[in-house]
Amino acid sequence: MSAKLLIVEDEVITRQTLTRLFQQEGYEVFDAADGLQMENIMRQEAVDLVIMDVNLPGKNGIELAESLRERDNIGLVFLTGRDSEEDRILALELGADDYLIKPYNPRELTIRVRNLYRRIEASKSPASIEAGSVQFHFNGWRLDGDSRCLYSPDGKMFRLPKSEYRALELFLSNPGRILDRETLVKRMLDRELRPNDRTVDVAIRRIRRHFESHPQTPNLITTIHGEGYRFVGDVSSDT
Repeated sequence: MSAKLLIVEDEVITRQTLTRLFQQEGYEVFDAADGLQMENIMRQEAVDLVIMDVNLPGKNGIELAESLRERDNIGLVFLTGRDSEEDRILALELGADDYLIKPYNPRELTIRVRNLYRRIEASKSPASIEAGSVQFHFNGWRLDGDSRCLYSPDGKMFRLPKSEYRALELFLSNPGRILDRETLVKRMLDRELRPNDRTVDVAIRRIRRHFESHPQTPNLITTIHGEGYRFVGDVSSDT
């Protein structure tokens, strides 16, 4: 079965060009001009990947990315003319897997999307653990370093964005230690903490929602007011 790819782009020529490009690559392609059309398609189709512009009528791509990450474990690539560092970082913080600037190289785009889809497919089934791939086990949960997937005690899978994976990996490598926001944002995004920066808090909230989905593990990450966060679960790891 071919991968299902959704293109969300309000510019007609660009949307048609991308549709033809990925159909030639063997994808089953759907297209939408805005968030409303995107939602209608996703209610009917099990989409694997989304390629989306930032500038869209109605809800913009950043707003739509937040709703996607709340609901689905799907691949998300931004393809946009907005080339500011702030836009790129915000998109990645919200869970985008990649961010490319227009004009784009079609070959590069198709390679990036193909590699992303391979990672998604690898995360859907139990895979053999490659040498050097770190596995963390804690309170019935498992974090797989090879696929960046979090597995619940009852087997549910959550494919984490890079920033959330890095934050959780840091917690699991330092159980019981208080980690301040400066340390966390440096690990998550390779940058310094900024004034009024809520990036860490957003990531922790998203990770906590996964834990809260299982009744026995709702409070694995605690807030230490004025200092940061601490992981309080029982952790073991292997390679």
